[in-house]
Order: sequence, then C-alpha cells, then structure tokens
Amino acid sequence: FQRLYNKGKRAVSPSLALYYRRTGKKTTRLGLTVGTKLGSAVVRNRIKRKLREIYRLEEPQLKCGFDLVIVARTRARNADYRTLERELKRLFEASSLYETGGRA
Repeated sequence: FQRLYNKGKRAVSPSLALYYRRTGKKTTRLGLTVGTKLGSAVVRNRIKRKLREIYRLEEPQLKCGFDLVIVARTRARNADYRTLERELKRLFEASSLYETGGRA
C-alpha cells in the first residue's frame, strides 16, 4: 500500500481516491482502505462490500497487471451504491484502466 501511495499514480473523486501502478504481472491486485473516520465497523464494512461488488462487476473490462488501492473518503459514508459505482467507473476511465474496447 505504501509503495502505491508514494510511487503510484492517483485519481480522485469526491467520495473515492484510486491509487494504481503497473506491475507487469498477469493478475491485478486490489486493496481497499476505509478509515475509522468514516464510522463504526458496520459502516466501514458496508462501504467495503459495495466497493468489492463494483470492482467484481467491472473487473472483466479492466486491464491486467496492476496494483490498485481504493481509498474511501469521508463523503463515501453517505454515498449510495449508484454514486460509488459512477465515481469508481469514472476513476477507472480517467486512469485508462479499461481495455481498449472501452466499457460495455
């Protein structure tokens, strides 16, 4: 995580921050960070479940060989699923992480 924060590229939205770096490996690894500022364990786990599901659905369209860390910002606490989905897709697009064919 620390290597991505220091040497990776980043893209931000009001609710999320995405740190990414090419690894050259065949797989993409995902890390999630949801700090205690966002609320109790129940709230933090709910945010993580939403982010994991959004990533799971988008993964087939993403390029391979990256390390990704998604950081939930304070506004993610009140954001609904659709808002998080829209912002994360926008971050993937801005970071050129989609395959050349684009999103389906």
